[in-house]
Amino acid sequence: MSKQKTWTAKAADLKSDWFVVDATDQVLGRLASGVAKVLRGKHKPTFTPHMNSGDHVVVINASKIKVTGSKLGSKTYGRYSGYPGGLKTRTLAKAQEIDPTFPLTNAVKGMLQHNTLGADMLTRLRVYAGAEHGHQAQKPKALAFDEKGDLKIG
Repeated sequence: MSKQKTWTAKAADLKSDWFVVDATDQVLGRLASGVAKVLRGKHKPTFTPHMNSGDHVVVINASKIKVTGSKLGSKTYGRYSGYPGGLKTRTLAKAQEIDPTFPLTNAVKGMLQHNTLGADMLTRLRVYAGAEHGHQAQKPKALAFDEKGDLKIG
């Protein structure tokens, strides 16, 4: 009786592409989940859970991202210094004012694994507040997401 073996990708089998995403009028959470899926490599048939099989993603116009409901004033980001009374919070509107790329980067980071593999995947994400990016030499393909969050490459 023969046993069936599961195919697992080797490092030589993996190749990463470059994609560019325009975040204009995209909803923050839906865009972040789609970008996290591409960074993780789940859109590829060669997906391997324990390896970085994802692609590079360049997000432009992050300052034009939108959120639904009243999240601009009610969603907060917090950090704690470790000292008594050291909790610092800021709203989404204030965070966008200080750094327009922070909300998207933070959302994608929260959707990746919280270990060294997730940190390695996050290094493949580049977020820019405006329309200009310095990655034309990599010839990134256009990547878009529909209302449901499904990928549209091309």
